[in-house]
Amino acid sequence: MLSSTVHEYEILIKEHHLDSFGHVNNAVYLELFEEARWDLITRNGYGYQEIHATQLAPAILEVSLSFKRELRNRQQARIRSWMESHQQRIGRMVQVIVDDADKVYCEARFAFGLMDLRARKLVAPTPAWWRAMGLPDPPPPGGEPI
Repeated sequence: MLSSTVHEYEILIKEHHLDSFGHVNNAVYLELFEEARWDLITRNGYGYQEIHATQLAPAILEVSLSFKRELRNRQQARIRSWMESHQQRIGRMVQVIVDDADKVYCEARFAFGLMDLRARKLVAPTPAWWRAMGLPDPPPPGGEPI
């Protein structure tokens, strides 16, 4: 079983996040989740500069969102992010938005890979990328998928 750290990212819902119905627009959830993922990898040493230096970047392959409650203007919330699995070149991450009482507002599941920006293809995760995701040391080459 894969064991990653749980990354927490605080957010405050603001007016520009809202749609005409007075709650967070569905597309904004993806932006908020992306903001939390950037915070995760940057805090773990794999930020914008590392991506441009190595030409290895995360690429989202699939996403599923499940909306549970409305997020409203000026509401404080937290995004929790963790790795669910990683097999060969494909990782799976879960992110949830919760309030102070741990009520879930939205759950997202992402499939992603590490993309070689020069070759334009997915590559095996590097040790630096593995750490950026909050995972322990990667398995040896040819090791069991997790």
